[in-house]
Amino acid sequence: MFGVLMVTLLLTIALVGSNMDVILKQGIIYQVRSEITENSSIVESFDSVKEFEEFVQAQIDQRIKALGLDNPWYSPQRIGFTMYKILILDFGNATFLTSDSGSSNVGEILLEKIPRTVLLFTTATIIISMIGIFLGALSGSKVGSVVDRLTSTFAVISSSFPVWWIGMLMIFLFAFTYHIFPARATPSMLPSEPGYVIALLYHMALPLITIVIIGFGSWAYLVRNFMVGTMQEDFITAKKAIGIKKNKIIYRHALKNAAPPIVTILALSLSGSLGGAIITEAVFDWPGMGRLYFEAISVMDLPIIIGATYVLTVLFLISIFIADLLYGYFDPRVKRE
Repeated sequence: MFGVLMVTLLLTIALVGSNMDVILKQGIIYQVRSEITENSSIVESFDSVKEFEEFVQAQIDQRIKALGLDNPWYSPQRIGFTMYKILILDFGNATFLTSDSGSSNVGEILLEKIPRTVLLFTTATIIISMIGIFLGALSGSKVGSVVDRLTSTFAVISSSFPVWWIGMLMIFLFAFTYHIFPARATPSMLPSEPGYVIALLYHMALPLITIVIIGFGSWAYLVRNFMVGTMQEDFITAKKAIGIKKNKIIYRHALKNAAPPIVTILALSLSGSLGGAIITEAVFDWPGMGRLYFEAISVMDLPIIIGATYVLTVLFLISIFIADLLYGYFDPRVKRE
């Protein structure tokens, strides 16, 4: 896990390194000039424009050297120092974007957005998995039935449409035609106001419904395929022979036997949904990590891009790690010590 995290950070830094240098140096130039021009006593102390410009350039060069930007971005010292700062969650300050409270600190911006993305996509993944597991187990136990055919057909249809297209249709139908939900998923009130949480949940309804509609069909189809193989096992035939109720066989014995691959898909779906939140949150204007990532890419705010990549990678690794731990519970072949 640590190796994957290091490789991801190294690739991210390599991709944005040269641009990062340009943006950081431009930021230093703007900051130094602003500090000097705001102090009228310093400006008036120079006899000519040339002397003033030489003084400003000297201050800029001094600031660049103090921050280590006089070395190329690909030097071991720069890369090592950058990775160290990221590992200790010191992402620096954003170049253009700010938090709702006006802070430019990347850590504060990310902490403000992460809970909203986790809330939306974790809730959606839980609902999708519950519906998908139930329908998949039911379809897998009745191969060729009406339920099985409908589930398989809906899985193919729902998986064929991109989330942004379904999202636009949902906004047009439920926001503009019937006025049930707001078109924007960002509440108009400030986070510090008392009713913000309720407003956020209300605004979350439309993107949540869209994600669930698109996702549960493929989930049901995958679980159905796992259950088809499991229902043909000898131990299932034996349990049927001794008279155990069919529902108990399906949802307690067969489903638990098919649990390891289902847990893997659940972990990958959760982490994948967090990583794929950019399009969904951009369409619905949900104030989370995905929209932040989209805005950061639009204006090339590299500190936020690096910080968001790091956070999303950590969330992905945590979900995979939890899946590995659950394997020891669901799969008796896995040795636990």
